[in-house]
Amino acid sequence: MTEPTAGTAPESTAEHPADHPRVAAVKEELRRAGAAPASIAGLILLPDAVTTAAAAAAALGVEVGQIANSLVFDADGEPLLVLTSGRHRVDTDRVAALVGAGRVGRADKDVVLAATGQVIGGVAPVGHPAPLRTLVDVALDDYDRVWAAGGVARSVFPTTFAELIAVTGGTAAQVAADRAGG
Repeated sequence: MTEPTAGTAPESTAEHPADHPRVAAVKEELRRAGAAPASIAGLILLPDAVTTAAAAAAALGVEVGQIANSLVFDADGEPLLVLTSGRHRVDTDRVAALVGAGRVGRADKDVVLAATGQVIGGVAPVGHPAPLRTLVDVALDDYDRVWAAGGVARSVFPTTFAELIAVTGGTAAQVAADRAGG
């Protein structure tokens, strides 16, 4: 399928998320971290907010597994960012074992905002007030290109598994109970 290119998604004339401080912070952090120019220039705005992997995949014309969901968890009181393939759910017991936490659960919206400076549905892998401990789902390595949120719910950018690890300082990990998906 044809994938969108920079500037192809229509923007609302009432708002310009491309100029939003959260999107600018994501672009700046990608630059600083040495992301490929195509990832930075490829940050696009979709016509509508996409707050699920299925919606993002449909809007982009890609497989749901190519969507890198940015999920914030509470790991014994500390925020933990898990970048997971949209094709499956995170196994919180597995993640707890991986990070040595007694308990891992989804963070509430206030914790997500405080930790990332971004709201649920638009959380990017980077551009946060401070670096977050990050796990990157090995299932994302099954794809040559994946798409991650760009700081607001309408923004996405193309990247790779290796680039996600590099720009986040994250650790590759199997975060789903069943690597085959689900």
